[in-house]
Amino acid sequence: MDFNITSGKVHTAVKTVIYGAEGIGKTTLAAQFPSPLFIDTEGSTKQLDVARLPAPSSWEMLLQELDFVISKRPCGTLVIDTVDWAEQLCIADLCAKNGKSGIEDFGYGKGWEFEKESFGKFLNKLTEVINAGINVTLTAHAALRKFEQPDEMGSYDRWELKLQNSGKCNVAAMVKEWADMVLFANYKTFVVTTQDKKNRAQGGSRVMYTTHHPCW
Repeated sequence: MDFNITSGKVHTAVKTVIYGAEGIGKTTLAAQFPSPLFIDTEGSTKQLDVARLPAPSSWEMLLQELDFVISKRPCGTLVIDTVDWAEQLCIADLCAKNGKSGIEDFGYGKGWEFEKESFGKFLNKLTEVINAGINVTLTAHAALRKFEQPDEMGSYDRWELKLQNSGKCNVAAMVKEWADMVLFANYKTFVVTTQDKKNRAQGGSRVMYTTHHPCW
């Protein structure tokens, strides 16, 4: 069997994840992407003049909205704001369908395995949006978690996506692996020494980090 060999850059729609501290401006930044259409899961766009679909009241409704975007192609960028609130819709759907009051009620970690499967299908659906020529931007809150290197002494705090992060269901890792770009936004504070030789915090400018760092 013969195959065609191609070379050069392949121009496709882009998968972006923007996460960061509360109020840093994730939604405002996402609104600058080409022709954005928001699926606003938590009401973050109320003060922005943007196009939006109805806020999904269920996991099923969210998936239906993705199908609508794939078939109608009404935008240049689909923004899901935020993906961690979308994850809560996924968990609520699993619990409702199985008559559970919480994800832990499945026992033996089964609930997390079910979530991993459902969320994987959700990411596959987002890839269909990409294949339709539409950029996808996911915003997410950030959580400060204790991180330990297994081959080194000590531990340190690190900013991570505020998504399920466990051995049985690491949604945070799934989202990062899915994305083309993972961007972390935070406030940068500068420490200065005053005349009385005391350290004072100043600044608080917004900074976008584009490369991996031990702290994010």
